[in-house]
Amino acid sequence: MGNVMAASAAKAAPKGETARATKTATPKPQRASKTAGRDKASAATSGGLSFSKEQELHAHREMLLIRRFEEKAGQLYGMGLIGGFCHLYIGQEAVVIGMQMAVEPGDQVITGYRDHGHMLACEMDPKGVMAELTGRRGGYSKGKGGSMHMFSVEKQFYGGHGIVGAQVSLGTGLAFANKYKKNGKVSLVYFGDGASNQGQVYESFNMAKLWKLPVVYVIENNKYGMGTSVERASSNTNLSQRGASFDIPGEQVDGMDVRAVKAAGDRAIAHARGGEGPYILEMVTYRYRGHSMSDPAKYRSKDEVQKMRETHDPIEQVRARLIKDGHASEDELKAVDKEVRDIVNAAAEFATNDAEPDPSELWTDILR
Repeated sequence: MGNVMAASAAKAAPKGETARATKTATPKPQRASKTAGRDKASAATSGGLSFSKEQELHAHREMLLIRRFEEKAGQLYGMGLIGGFCHLYIGQEAVVIGMQMAVEPGDQVITGYRDHGHMLACEMDPKGVMAELTGRRGGYSKGKGGSMHMFSVEKQFYGGHGIVGAQVSLGTGLAFANKYKKNGKVSLVYFGDGASNQGQVYESFNMAKLWKLPVVYVIENNKYGMGTSVERASSNTNLSQRGASFDIPGEQVDGMDVRAVKAAGDRAIAHARGGEGPYILEMVTYRYRGHSMSDPAKYRSKDEVQKMRETHDPIEQVRARLIKDGHASEDELKAVDKEVRDIVNAAAEFATNDAEPDPSELWTDILR
């Protein structure tokens, strides 16, 4: 794993949606500051990568929000308050946060079923996301979609999709629309290592390159497609080269290091936005939980998971740098954690007390 990581080179808003709580401890930087702070050096550097204090604080808080949200979702699932499938993003937070730090307003995101983190990273209301998980009318799909199917056109988030790999062709379609409209937007298409073996993925690659579409394909390689390791499922485990026959450039990235993700995202998005066509980023990451809540994950050892937590955890890496560089104290980071937990608890309270959809909703939002 270490050798692979070292290869880094390269919708309407729900009823009653409210803005997130005021972030007093660590204010989130505005879009412009992401660019302005891009070249600010800090003491936290690694392989030429660096984050300003503002960027480190932002990354830490946003990744922590995803982690705490997913932990709460797991609890609610265990209590029977969330039904159906539920795929948690715990461990992979650096991928989506790093990429969102590289985008510009208007850029689009589409992903598969491990999607709650992407929603939060796109600034969707935690209350609306959690309410959808529990099937309540205040959810982003009015309680009818659940974990894998919620959208927000306002936030440029086009789903959560339950069919493996289906989002890849849809995301390529978004990129086609962007090029046709000449609006300068880039489509970020996320999928996993398992989905990378699906046929529609390669059809999408071919069209994207043929028409030089502004799309970045982000392969979240968490090492296991459901219960099968990538080594047993893929003849070539360097997934960044899956577009080689289409002449699509790609690179492997340490998906556990938010700085590496941001740097690679900057390069890939600039390439796509500049009219050079598609780009592939293989984010080498890891999920701590099973494939879904019904997966006991007995196909890997506890030692393997624990080692990843201890040596590569994306949140702990940032936390350690913040303290080491004097950007935040233990007490200040505890305050951030409390703030995040309060937001998540409020979301869970809303989601478990909101009304269920009226039966009449069965006949709405149906394409005829």
